[in-house]
Amino acid sequence: MPDVGEGLTEAEILKWYVQPGDTVTDGQVVIEVETAKAAVELPIPFDGTVHELLFPEGTTVDVGQVIISVNVGGEAAPAAPAAPVAEPAPAAAAPAAPVAEEEPQGRQPVLVGYGVAASSTKRRPRKGAGSPAPAQTAPVAVSVPEQLNGHAPVADRPLAKPPVRKLAKDLGVDLATVTPTGPDGIITREDVHAAAAPVAAPAPAPVAPAPAPAPVPAPAAVPVAAVASDARETRVPIKGVRKATAAAMVGSAFTAPHVTEFVTFDITRTMKLVEELKSDKDMAGLRVNPLLLIAKAVLVAVKRNPEINAAWDEAAQEIVLKHYVNLGIAAATPRGLIVPNIKDAHAQTLPELSKSLSELVATAREGKTTPAAMQGGTFTITNVGVFGVDTGTPILNPGESAILAVGAIKLQPWVHKGKVKPRQVTTLALSFDHRLVDGELGSKFLADIAAVLEQPKRLITWA
Repeated sequence: MPDVGEGLTEAEILKWYVQPGDTVTDGQVVIEVETAKAAVELPIPFDGTVHELLFPEGTTVDVGQVIISVNVGGEAAPAAPAAPVAEPAPAAAAPAAPVAEEEPQGRQPVLVGYGVAASSTKRRPRKGAGSPAPAQTAPVAVSVPEQLNGHAPVADRPLAKPPVRKLAKDLGVDLATVTPTGPDGIITREDVHAAAAPVAAPAPAPVAPAPAPAPVPAPAAVPVAAVASDARETRVPIKGVRKATAAAMVGSAFTAPHVTEFVTFDITRTMKLVEELKSDKDMAGLRVNPLLLIAKAVLVAVKRNPEINAAWDEAAQEIVLKHYVNLGIAAATPRGLIVPNIKDAHAQTLPELSKSLSELVATAREGKTTPAAMQGGTFTITNVGVFGVDTGTPILNPGESAILAVGAIKLQPWVHKGKVKPRQVTTLALSFDHRLVDGELGSKFLADIAAVLEQPKRLITWA
């Protein structure tokens, strides 16, 4: 099991795409796993025939644990059960298979992952499971010329983790042409992006090891893995995205001093502009909604108040001012609320921003958001108004200094040009880290967002 995201220690097997006896090729996706950050499809880094699946679907496996055995010697694998065996023992307990002489004793062979474990690890047992049965076969190792910091190259292929290989494939980048900058010559995501686009935007600042979950919890759907204890209660295991969300929110709430401010205003003109843009030829085929213009208003306000777009580096005792905006959008998914972000949103035109928002939401709903898409966020918008909620007090995402909650847009009596008239009204709530953002800065930033949405012509005059 590879580390598919920085700092992750385990992943749950959601689905196997292969069975014993199937032929696999280098780069073929063989498994889908769920980590604390997202569901991820993993490719296999060599050609061969599947010998055995060592863990069934629904099992949580530690990073570094062998999960699949593949015959790479060109011989057909022996017949095996059609489904994964239930509760096998960790691979470290299996008899040793023939390996190359230079393979250090006690180390695990390279399989779905990109390296070998320095020592065997134990899988976390599932509730109600008995003692695991002894494994019948051991994984077949790939002979490697050397070991580099716990990562083993396969033949002369460039060193890269499976998610990085998939990224390179998606971007059409030949890894053989990429100059590695990672430890011991490993190709990183940044290397692939640099190869795909030589003139790259400023690199996002490092984020905390904890994932960046959404700030305002949404109504939780009961996972498939829920275990009903009796007719009066249902117990749901806390794991995956929900577990990471809880840990990160507790850490954020007790680390950053939160302050929340509110503003209620007339958004009627913006709602009229939304309707006009829907029929604009430049926006043909694109999704236009209030969130699009709210996101654009946020970007304009960030430009006028750049200090709001910052992070607190506790270790270095520095405030990191970011000259780019990776705009996070809270999205409700079956696995919980996640916050993917639009990279360099500040540099996008309105049509480009509309396309990015649509792709972000569609990918999140399909459960295909990658860990990379949720890293490096600098500012977040959470739209609680879609649930009919007037406003909220959102909790900051770790590594960010502010977050905006958008309330429901409702027709209300409002004083307009000296007379009480029905107008579209909404409330925004801005939570910010008081170590970074004082009351003046927070108030100016929130007031600027409201001003743009009250008079959307400021999208042009203030841009």
